[in-house]
Amino acid sequence: MKYIDEYRDKSLVLKISDKIKKISRKKISLMEVCGGHTHAIHKFGLPSLLPQNIKLLSGPGCPVCVTSKKYIDQAIAYSKIKNVIITTFGDLVRVPGSTSTLLKEKARGTDVRIVYSSLDALDIAKQSIDKKVIFLGIGFETTAPTTASTIINAVEENIKNFFVFSTHKIMPPAMKAIIDEGIMIDGYICPGHVSTITGSMIYEPLVKKYNVGCVVSGFEPIDIMQSILMLVEQVELNKKKVEIQYKRAVKIDGNIKAKGKMDKLFDLKDDWWRGIGIIKESGLKIKKNFKEYDAEMNFDVRVEEPKEDKGCICGEILKGIKTPEDCRLFTKKCTPENPIGACMVSNEGSCNAYYRYKNYE
Repeated sequence: MKYIDEYRDKSLVLKISDKIKKISRKKISLMEVCGGHTHAIHKFGLPSLLPQNIKLLSGPGCPVCVTSKKYIDQAIAYSKIKNVIITTFGDLVRVPGSTSTLLKEKARGTDVRIVYSSLDALDIAKQSIDKKVIFLGIGFETTAPTTASTIINAVEENIKNFFVFSTHKIMPPAMKAIIDEGIMIDGYICPGHVSTITGSMIYEPLVKKYNVGCVVSGFEPIDIMQSILMLVEQVELNKKKVEIQYKRAVKIDGNIKAKGKMDKLFDLKDDWWRGIGIIKESGLKIKKNFKEYDAEMNFDVRVEEPKEDKGCICGEILKGIKTPEDCRLFTKKCTPENPIGACMVSNEGSCNAYYRYKNYE
């Protein structure tokens, strides 16, 4: 196992940069679809190491950023039910709904608790047998298996006061939808954490249908620069394929056990993505035979159809059409301390990364 500083070796990064500049001739648009990659790209200033003919786009890889206002509104409605405890990851509490946030509702007296995992939420349910505990299941294939595993544990331990409100999503349909919308992409920097679960084979249909290169990347500067180099070589040679740069963590077949738990607990559903809209079979819903753990099947709340914030272009940013600097709210009305759109809330959001690492403060 290598030490982290080896993946941040400046001399090696510069050597890869020089090689990219030497072989790259065509205009190339590459999109990363992982919030962790977006964060790392700007943290380490990688765009400045690339020639001008290579354009990096940020895609819909931040689970908080693609979450709908309606989901937040519904979670807030659940929090107002008597004897209900809402458990959630920290980023989600600040995401704006139509009129409020979970954090504001917590300040008003609702029981909203931040947890590090779904298992923490299950523990709260065990300790609060007179309450009903709802876990907000958010994230892509990376976190979906842990939610599935937690529900299985609840079944095995006969815990009846634990529920999941699922907005888990899967990445390939969104990657297809981006191209179908006419966004010109020559290659995808594919998500490393997602791919540890799914494996790299899930990207093969993208290559076959759209002739787009796919490289699964790690998260350190050398990882990302090497992945860009691999994609540039594919484009220059016109040999698009799926490759794994992140071989220390990702296999072709992925994590068989984790995928098995997802298949056991979830069915595919059409789901809404901020900025893109409804994408067919892109979401995960809890199977009917586990409906006693599905919050939507056990709590009856109604929320109005939300409206998007005027001036916020988070949706266009998530599609790679615009950058945060194109938004008139960016750094003015919209900051990490006062986020107007979801792209500013999470550390994985493009607006947050731009603000944090381009010295807008």
